[in-house]
Amino acid sequence: MIRLFTALSIPKDLRLRLAALGSGIDGARWIDADNLHITLCFIGDVSEPVADEVFHALEAVRGTPVPVCLGAAGQFASRGRARAVWVGVEKTPELSLLHDKIAQALIRAGLPPEGRKYAPHVTIGRLRGAWPNHVLNWLEANGAFFAPAFEALSFVLYESRLGRSGPDYAPVADFPLTVEARSSPNILQNFRSRPSRV
Repeated sequence: MIRLFTALSIPKDLRLRLAALGSGIDGARWIDADNLHITLCFIGDVSEPVADEVFHALEAVRGTPVPVCLGAAGQFASRGRARAVWVGVEKTPELSLLHDKIAQALIRAGLPPEGRKYAPHVTIGRLRGAWPNHVLNWLEANGAFFAPAFEALSFVLYESRLGRSGPDYAPVADFPLTVEARSSPNILQNFRSRPSRV
């Protein structure tokens, strides 16, 4: 099986700034700069034939360049415990529309709806058993994070591969948004050439 998701890539200089936020919480698993991204739609584990259907469905997605504005830091919690810390992304009309177009394309490819409200963000670190005061201190230190806006001209299909230190996100294909820019998607890797994992 192949685990896939779609996302916006982040310029390298901004990824480095975001990765620099990764300290101050004991036991956190901080996301490497190369793996930072803005998830659009999580696809999950699919077979290679379904992955092909996903690829062809995404080829049909068109749109306009998406302004991306990063903002304050926050956390995801479950049962009163922080599970992840993140930097928020403004949910602009352009970003929401792109998310919806991709979600509809995935449904046409035979996948079930994702079933949760879209909340764009960049995950900075994943937490397990973190001290609440460490999390609060991190949020206070990074709550006013600001970065200049950038424009996303494409979206990316990623494969999530589990390694010894956690998942690694490998770009499979880059899909330009505008008709003028897209003669065909930029194939970055061919997941079909590797044996399936079970």
